[in-house]
Amino acid sequence: MKKTLLGILVLSLVLLGFTACGKKKEEEKKETEKPKTNYLVLVNKENKLPDNWEDTIELVSDKDAWGDEVKVEKEALAEFKKLQAELKNEGIEIELDSIYRSVAEQQDLWDRWSADPEKGPEYVKKYVAVPGYSEHHTGLAIDVCLKIKGEIVADNDEMIKQKKIWKTVHAKLADYGFILRYPDGKKDITGYAYEPWHFRYVGSKEIAHEIMDNDLTFEEYLESKKESK
Repeated sequence: MKKTLLGILVLSLVLLGFTACGKKKEEEKKETEKPKTNYLVLVNKENKLPDNWEDTIELVSDKDAWGDEVKVEKEALAEFKKLQAELKNEGIEIELDSIYRSVAEQQDLWDRWSADPEKGPEYVKKYVAVPGYSEHHTGLAIDVCLKIKGEIVADNDEMIKQKKIWKTVHAKLADYGFILRYPDGKKDITGYAYEPWHFRYVGSKEIAHEIMDNDLTFEEYLESKKESK
């Protein structure tokens, strides 16, 4: 009888040890896990990048059209690669241009372009976000350039002229969870002129289609969801 009770006691102590060890590992795992990425975060001229945003995203490296290293949110890059491959099969080549930029990098861009005699302050106000208020801080915004007949076309004015190419590209964005962030004729809502090269990953093909199929801006979509609640 004593041996039986002793055995039960030993077994209980072992099980308690396993349980405590399991709880400790679970707690350690929670501490090291990143908070879930909010793919619907709104960053525009009125809404600043959330504090500690970098703690919620996983950035990965890739190469831009010129072979320089750029950083992109992991899931967004994976979907972009699929979009890029499908378009290439149809004879359209898009390459990464401007992606993730820290607030400091955005400030540098603002200063350099403002001082550039070919661009200047007015051009910057039209196309560049105030540091801290740029979607490029999120890692979810992707600016692309075109590759036509082996030549890189990255000038904004030249790219805008490629209407036929963009029509094909934009029709496929939602299939990969992207939206056209700054549509034509919506500057009064988005705050920016038409940018056919600026895509935004929203983390859901269904949401992307709801936005694109109904010709909505990101702001209009988010506002509609607020009203429905």
